[in-house]
Amino acid sequence: MLKGISPLISPLLLQTMSRMGHGDELVLADAHFPGESLNKTIVRADGLRIPDLLEAILPLFELDTYVSRPLVMMAPVDGDQLDPLVELSYMERIIKTNPQVSSIERIERFSFYRRAKEAFAVVMTGETAKYGNILLVKGVTPA
Repeated sequence: MLKGISPLISPLLLQTMSRMGHGDELVLADAHFPGESLNKTIVRADGLRIPDLLEAILPLFELDTYVSRPLVMMAPVDGDQLDPLVELSYMERIIKTNPQVSSIERIERFSFYRRAKEAFAVVMTGETAKYGNILLVKGVTPA
């Protein structure tokens, strides 16, 4: 265990985030997400909820300021409804370290899958909220 690093961040997740470069994308996937089918780099975070993981990750992970929307979530499929509390709970954690961040971009389901396929890694969590996946675009860490 290291000082100042949340115990929610596994050694593999810490290594994965430190290997990422500017513009690389990290998906925090809910428990239903087909991560293993989409991406070869999977980090397990079973049992953890995404809001808690966001709070642990974001003090260490700079969001990209060179893109208009460094946060991306899946838009609902026709006929489905979003629970607004999911995004609200994420944003409450995100603005603690990124108070100027833009709103979350919503993209179509299969567009999200394509982004996840090209992402640096997918973190499989225990999140059960419907449409709970979120993609983070890594920025340049300030000197």
